[in-house]
Amino acid sequence: MRFNEFYKVLSTGTIYPRWAPDFNNGFGIPLFNYVYPLPNYVASFFHLLGFSFIDSFKLNMIAASLTGSVFFFLWSRRYWGQLGGLVSSVFYTFSPYHFLDIYVRGSVGEVWALALFPGLLWGFHTFIQTKQRKFLLISAVFLFLLIMSHNILAVVFFSFFFMYALLLLSETKNKVSYVKHFLLIVILGFSLSAPFWLPAILETKYVVGLNISDPTEHFPKLYQLIYSSWGYGFSGEDRAGQMSFQIGIANLIAVFGAILLVIRDKKKEIIFFLSSFVFFLFLITPFSSEIWESIPFSSFIQFPWRLLSILILISSFLAGSLVQKRPLVALFLIVLTVSLGIRYAKAPFHHLRNDNYYFTKCNFTDGTNSPGNAFNTIWFDKSLKKTGRRLTSETAEAKIEIFENRSTLVKANVDSNTKGKLLVNIAYFPGWKVYINDKEPKIKVNDKGLFEFDVPKGKSLVAIIFEDTNIRKFSALLSLISLFLMIGLFMKEKSIKIKK
Repeated sequence: MRFNEFYKVLSTGTIYPRWAPDFNNGFGIPLFNYVYPLPNYVASFFHLLGFSFIDSFKLNMIAASLTGSVFFFLWSRRYWGQLGGLVSSVFYTFSPYHFLDIYVRGSVGEVWALALFPGLLWGFHTFIQTKQRKFLLISAVFLFLLIMSHNILAVVFFSFFFMYALLLLSETKNKVSYVKHFLLIVILGFSLSAPFWLPAILETKYVVGLNISDPTEHFPKLYQLIYSSWGYGFSGEDRAGQMSFQIGIANLIAVFGAILLVIRDKKKEIIFFLSSFVFFLFLITPFSSEIWESIPFSSFIQFPWRLLSILILISSFLAGSLVQKRPLVALFLIVLTVSLGIRYAKAPFHHLRNDNYYFTKCNFTDGTNSPGNAFNTIWFDKSLKKTGRRLTSETAEAKIEIFENRSTLVKANVDSNTKGKLLVNIAYFPGWKVYINDKEPKIKVNDKGLFEFDVPKGKSLVAIIFEDTNIRKFSALLSLISLFLMIGLFMKEKSIKIKK
């Protein structure tokens, strides 16, 4: 349903959709002002090619999974060689939590984040090793894509990326140059993605329901981290058929093997990843409840078990360290993780449905498409019923002829015999503007969360448009400046090579 709404707005020529016009009983919500956009763009591309939205969802998952496999291989082989990189990539792809995001939660944004984060680690590590500017730019692009893929996991992964950067810093001689380049990557990545995260943060005060979860109520039981059922039951619900929170038997074997390896070799990289594994594992358990209660804004992470994303990354990376150019060991590890993980490459239940099934069900179309009435505006009265008109007369006898009715644009010819008031049946949100004969009247938000305006006597051309606020315009400008800066840096490197 989100894909459909995003595509509908995108197809009208809006490059960055923010409004979902059909949700909320047709009054609309600013859903895409807050929800990660990358999977929506990918789905829109597939739908443009002729695929249904359901198939576009599946193709999203396939593309993300393949992307993650490739970049995990490219990153881990820089440490463990071709065989070790292959083992690490297979471990990552066949980790139970990876399949949980695909087949149980259907979290397409998280699957893309799992795919893109190894690309960031690969790009950054390659830049530090080669000092080639193109890999600095590649790192910035991956950070940009990571943020656009899933805002919550981007925060989680960035915390680990910062720790990883400190590890590489300890191995670097020119630390000043290193820090400057790291900051440049961060600045470019965050600036490119500003149209998403900047309005989402600064305009959070205009919507409700974003903070609906207490992390301390969603700790998995300790045994569930080793083995748990493969169902749809959500965390915090103590019942049979609950979703799985397991790290993966093969992944745990890899961690145990890395422990034995580090006792012998004491490699700094393995010590770092093992220490990180223990740290994030602790944060998933109930023993860390005081930390979650003291961390500011931890409620936006919602579920401690989301950190399984980092645990499968670390454990899969460590699996490659066990190979050490021994093909038989690599083969054994691949067979082990595939045989243990492949049984989770399925949905607990499967229904054969098409797009129309969802388009015709009011429980999918009439709400906000999110639990807890999330993303609705703070002014809106959710008891309002559907109405067939987007523009109605409140006080005047006015003839209203709507001749253009798009997702974020309504145009109408209004002929009123007296000065009166017109009501727009759209949930008010900053950015909605009204123009009467190209002049902007004052609009008022009523007690139902809709907006109204005065219309003069006689004939008028009324346009109701959803425009960018100053915050959104600034974020777009910031993104464009970063893009041109990156193009300039890329061209500069090319010109230097040509001169040589």
